[in-house]
Amino acid sequence: MNSKYTDHIFKCEKTGLKIIRPDINLDTVKDGRGFVSTYFPEDDIKEFNIVYFHSGMIRGFHYHPHFVEYSLVASGEGMFVYRTDADNPGSDKTFILSKGMCVRVPVGIVHTIYSITELTVVASLSKRWDDCDPPIVQIGDVPKPNDVYK
Repeated sequence: MNSKYTDHIFKCEKTGLKIIRPDINLDTVKDGRGFVSTYFPEDDIKEFNIVYFHSGMIRGFHYHPHFVEYSLVASGEGMFVYRTDADNPGSDKTFILSKGMCVRVPVGIVHTIYSITELTVVASLSKRWDDCDPPIVQIGDVPKPNDVYK
């Protein structure tokens, strides 16, 4: 298989979480109009959602028991946080998110996103949200606006 279909920038060996490397079509750069980034998910995508974050917000730690989630940053910056041990907050790992980054989150991996700026993410799912019971499991309380860092 062509490596551009399986290439990644980072892979957590313990969880399988990956930052997907986009394929950049050089012809789209050379023509002066911008460029096209292409991502090749390894899972069939059944649904995608646009998720908007206000600056300084968090979605809350959670996991998805029935689907793989791809998070593609359309605009803004944030901090992606995931756990290598679901029951141990001390196992949190982080990396900065910025425009054009795509993260593959396997089934059952505890994760969240903190927005640093206004942030827009396209979340693509390997199973339809409404076909899952439950689609999401929250870990602890979901922070309310103005309570994020308390």
